Amino acid sequence: MSVTQTEEPTDATKQGWRFGSVEALALLLIAVVVFQGPISDVLSQAALATWATVFIAIVTQAMPFLVFGVVLSAVIAVFVPASFFARVLPSKPALAVPVATGAGVVLPGCECASVPVAGAMMRRGVTPAAALAFLLAAPAINPIVMVATAVAFPGNPEMVVARFVASLIAACIMGWLWIRLGRTEWLKPPSRPSFEGQGRAAAFWGSVRHDIIHAGGFLVLGGMAAATLKAVVPEEWLSAVADNPVLAVIALALLAVLLSICSEADAFVAASLSQFSLSARLTFLVVGPMVDLKLIAMQAGTFGRSFAMRFAPATFAVAVLVSVAVGAVIL
Repeated sequence: MSVTQTEEPTDATKQGWRFGSVEALALLLIAVVVFQGPISDVLSQAALATWATVFIAIVTQAMPFLVFGVVLSAVIAVFVPASFFARVLPSKPALAVPVATGAGVVLPGCECASVPVAGAMMRRGVTPAAALAFLLAAPAINPIVMVATAVAFPGNPEMVVARFVASLIAACIMGWLWIRLGRTEWLKPPSRPSFEGQGRAAAFWGSVRHDIIHAGGFLVLGGMAAATLKAVVPEEWLSAVADNPVLAVIALALLAVLLSICSEADAFVAASLSQFSLSARLTFLVVGPMVDLKLIAMQAGTFGRSFAMRFAPATFAVAVLVSVAVGAVIL
């Protein structure tokens, strides 16, 4: 009697199909091809030229920083052992939070890399408050992001200082809030890294390929959105929002969440939104690396939905309030 063996489900079957930046970009390109006639009617030659100029400028300026940041974050993820953090951080959670936050200065990484690194830190015994503070700070205050911000705002060096200070304070506040209000039942054990068990070279190139494809896709979408705002939305509409300090801050904070641009490239998008004040654009730069759609999805998948539903809104509120306060003092 023969026995029919059932095949084990593959990793792809277990995980299911996911709609990411690459799929969104492909869908958008298909829509452009299908509706190119109506789009051509809507866009004048001047508007189309403006759109292309802004889009190419953003992507061309941002791409070198994105590539360098992805490669460096892969080096850190693969070659820096997670136990390193447990050895260097203070045992007291309240002291470990600012130290972990400051580690983001010397251990750069984009948002995509910071989530698994934070998970690895927790598995090695690092207090969740410190790991979460590092998760928020590393993509926001690392040297690559600071240099990119300086290049994007050559006439406003205070933007670099304001972004650094606001991001540092917001990350520390969220770490301390977790100590005071966080619950272990909200935080499920982090999943293991995707490239564990492979050789270092394979893990490195796998991490680079993954982050380039996904972060690059979000950069293209963000550049297209910023170019569309410049070319299609009437100037008086943008001015009406930009002239209202409250609306300007809220609009750019929400835009940062929706665009989900990698932190190594978001400064160039912010610089293109010249209708808005520096304070409103600072909010865009502080909120984006800490709260966006891809980060919320990654946090939910890594730490659980219960965690993400609480952590993301709280981070958004803290980032907005801190950036407004810092902008009022520095900018």
